[in-house]
Amino acid sequence: MSDRTPEHRIHTYPGGDLNTERVAFTADGLTLVGNLAVAADGAPAVVLTGPFTGVKEQVVGTYAARLHEHGLTTLAFDHRGFGESGGRRAHEDSQGKLADLRAAVSLLAAHPAVDAARVAVVGICLGGGYAVRAATTDPRIRAVVGIAGGYNSPVRFSAGDPDGYRQALVSFVERYDDELPAVAADGAPAAMGGDEPFAYYGTERSAAAHWENRVTYGSLHALMTFDALGAAPLLAATPLLVVHGRTDAYCAPELAEALYAEATGPKEIRWLDAEQHIDLYDVEPYVSRAAGAAATFLHRHLGGATAMPTSP
Repeated sequence: MSDRTPEHRIHTYPGGDLNTERVAFTADGLTLVGNLAVAADGAPAVVLTGPFTGVKEQVVGTYAARLHEHGLTTLAFDHRGFGESGGRRAHEDSQGKLADLRAAVSLLAAHPAVDAARVAVVGICLGGGYAVRAATTDPRIRAVVGIAGGYNSPVRFSAGDPDGYRQALVSFVERYDDELPAVAADGAPAAMGGDEPFAYYGTERSAAAHWENRVTYGSLHALMTFDALGAAPLLAATPLLVVHGRTDAYCAPELAEALYAEATGPKEIRWLDAEQHIDLYDVEPYVSRAAGAAATFLHRHLGGATAMPTSP
């Protein structure tokens, strides 16, 4: 049966209607700002990490709301350099993001309503790759979920054209501190080129007071050199769920399939008949199906309630 039904978009979660607490915590001396929603004492808890340039009121906020409805405590926050958090503005810092995730896990683990043995990470888009890499280096993360994940692989990026890959890196290094738009209309140069990213970030679909349409060229260097796929075998026995659209022009389904194949522990993969990458950002029924699959998986592996809302 096809997952494709008439779409409708959902509003992002502003952080005000789920008994949410605004929290601030530190990583490498930088202040990070997030929204923490406690489901119940001892409920499984998840840290969310999301798309390139994304902020907590956008995609991760949407998924935080859905997972909270499924009985999970959630923490959606702004990574360093983005949104309300500190750090170098509009700059993708791969190692810094992993430090942010360690700090976020520490915040959850220390919370009186959280069982430190029942903490997971959920990543959407680029966050899927960060979630996998974080889980390989932080054993406190007991399960990982990637949704429409970007499982970057420098080896695969360079395989077809090694010289072109190296030249791209040179161009990014030469303009490392310069900035370009994150998205742009009508094919204009942008970090996330094309009509599809603009259809989300360039419109009211993603409206968020603290999102900025700019990013450094150094950020593109970080994306091209960050290895998420290579982390798959390092997950060991950490349970992994991959949720991905069958058609995705921005986060390749082939890399999602490769990640699943190379993971060594308990694992599941769920394919959705989405037609665009951003369908899994805010379009129904895909968000509900992805969140429902994630919640079922996390409750199974972390323990907790089994009676949850049924995905449409």
